[in-house]
Amino acid sequence: MTATPVRIERIETLLVDVPTIRPHKLSVATMNCQTLVLVRLRCSDGVEGVGEGTTIGGLAYGEESPESIKVNIDTYVAPMLQGLDATRPGAVMAMLRKRIQGNRFAKCAIETALFDAQARRLGVPLSELFGGRSTDAVDVAWTLASGDTQRDIAEAEAMIEARRHRAFKLKIGLRAAAEDVAHVVAIKRALGNHADVRVDVNQAWTESEAIWAGARLAEAGVSLVEQPIAATNRAGLKRLTQLAHIPIMADEALHGATDAFALAHERAADVFAVKIAQSGGLLGAASVASIATAAGIDLYGGTMLEGAAGTMASAHLFSTFPSLKWGSELFGPLLLTEEILTEPLCYQDFKLHLPSTPGLGITFDWPRIERMVRHAH
Repeated sequence: MTATPVRIERIETLLVDVPTIRPHKLSVATMNCQTLVLVRLRCSDGVEGVGEGTTIGGLAYGEESPESIKVNIDTYVAPMLQGLDATRPGAVMAMLRKRIQGNRFAKCAIETALFDAQARRLGVPLSELFGGRSTDAVDVAWTLASGDTQRDIAEAEAMIEARRHRAFKLKIGLRAAAEDVAHVVAIKRALGNHADVRVDVNQAWTESEAIWAGARLAEAGVSLVEQPIAATNRAGLKRLTQLAHIPIMADEALHGATDAFALAHERAADVFAVKIAQSGGLLGAASVASIATAAGIDLYGGTMLEGAAGTMASAHLFSTFPSLKWGSELFGPLLLTEEILTEPLCYQDFKLHLPSTPGLGITFDWPRIERMVRHAH
C-alpha cells in the first residue's frame, strides 16, 4: 500500500521585535532593537519546522528588510509551496530558486523550516542531514560595538572572566580611519595576549585607507580585517589580500556559491565568512564552504545577528565543516533582552554547544513570542 504523501499545509511569517542589551553600532546602522523574522511551516503529518530570515538595520545592510521578507513569503512563496511534498526539501528549494529571483534571506528562512521539519520527522539533529557533525560545539566570538573604548575594554574583560568569549570583533568604520585604528589599538593593548582581536569595517574604507590602517593594525597584533572596502571592489580586495599585512575576510562580497567561486579563483580573500542567510540558505552556505575548503581558504561562521532559530541552524551546519579555523560569531541571542525558547541555548567555555535532539534541537516559547509579535494596524 502506498503511504499518504506528507504535504506542506501552512506557512506563517512572524515579525518579532526584541530590544537589544545595548546600542550595537555598525558603519551602516545603529541597532537598539532586532526584528526576528520567524517562519513556521506546518505539515500534514503534524510536524512543524521553524526557520529564520533575520537581517540588520532595515535596508541599510542589504536589499531585504524584515517587512519585505514577510510580504514576499506571504504573497508569493507560501501559496507556491502549498500542497508540495514536505519530505523533499531539496526539490522544493530547487523549484523556488528557479521561480523566484533574489530574496536570499526569505529563501533561507523557508529552507531552514523545511530541513528542521524533515530532521524532526526522521528523529535526527539537523546536522545529520548535512553529513553529520565533526564537533559538538563551535567557538563563539563576541562583537564589541559600543564605540566607547573603555566600555569595550570592560565588556571584553568581563566576557573573558565569565569564560564566555575570548575572541572579539570590533565594529568600526563610522569614524575617521585614524580614530578607529587608535580605538582598536588601545583595546588590543589592554587585553594583550588574553584575547584575539579582529575588526569588521563593513565596507567603510577606501582602498588607500585600508592599506594605511592594515599595516598599523597588524603591528598592534590585530589578527583579521573583515570586508574593509566595498563588496563590489573585488580587484581591490585582491590587492589588499596580496599585500599580506593582515588576513582579509570577505563577507558582504559573498552572496553564495557564484561569488565564492570568483573570490577563490582570484584569491581575493584569505578567509570566507559563511552566512546561511547571505548564501540563500543552508545548501548555499554548504557550497560556499566547500569551495573555500577546496581552494585552501579558511572559514569563519558568520551571523546576521539572528535569534535562536537562525543561530542554531548555522551552528548545525558549521559543526559539519572539516575545519572552522576562525570560529564563529553566533552570539545573536546573547544580544537580545528577551528569551524566545523554553530553555536557552548553551553558551559556556567560550563555545556554543549543540543539542543532540531532533531538528534544530530547540523548543520555542510561542506564548511569549506572541506577546512580541508585530501585528498589522
